[in-house]
Amino acid sequence: MLTKNVALPFAVYSSFKKQTLSNVPIAKPVLICVLEGTKFIGADNDVQCDSGSFVLLPNSPSIHLRNIPRGTEYFALLIEFELSDFECLPSLDGPTPGILQADINEALQQCLIQFVNCANFIPKPLWASRRQEILLLLQHQYNHNLRNMASHLELSHQVHRLISADLNAEISSQLLADKLALSESTLRRKLRAEGTSVQDIKDRVKLGVALHMIQTSFTPIGVIAERCGYQSQSRFTDKFKQRFGLTPTALRKTRMLD
Repeated sequence: MLTKNVALPFAVYSSFKKQTLSNVPIAKPVLICVLEGTKFIGADNDVQCDSGSFVLLPNSPSIHLRNIPRGTEYFALLIEFELSDFECLPSLDGPTPGILQADINEALQQCLIQFVNCANFIPKPLWASRRQEILLLLQHQYNHNLRNMASHLELSHQVHRLISADLNAEISSQLLADKLALSESTLRRKLRAEGTSVQDIKDRVKLGVALHMIQTSFTPIGVIAERCGYQSQSRFTDKFKQRFGLTPTALRKTRMLD
């Protein structure tokens, strides 16, 4: 049995009503195993992931998702990888998939069961090795060059990490530049070359954490807003809807039975 209220190396997302989410930031590569319902990925539903299948998504600043219950609910297991996890993978001559999607076979199922069951019993520093086992199995089974799925936009990743360290801190561009030993103008120029900005990364970090909290808990919306660095719940609601296409309360209702 899993212990409640402790950090775990995986998450469970569920809903009883359809969820349509725009511009979802994928901060780190993530394996999504759909156990009930269907997940659509892309603005035009480019990828369909039905019950009993998985999708491995690379880190991306924005992706469109739809979660559709079948029968009673949508239910999925999510495992987020660190970029460093991919360094264990050998480089292959095979293709690098933009997205890897396939059925959950017996080998992957047993690997996932072991991963979940050991979560309470192995020290946190060993979680990386168990995540790497999953990646090695996927690369072995599908002969794809998964190593290159982890996008290393080095500066964006460093800024993301600094902002994530304290969501309530009002960290300025100048302070970020100082921490990175850059001038503020150089920081802005290099981020622009990576297709982003300090403010965009701030929004992705804060709203991404808020989205995860709404999907995995019933913490009051006002508390989530405060924990994610928003002094005003109404401001948080506006930013959330602007980003994802629905309010935090509307998303919360999809996880509740009528």
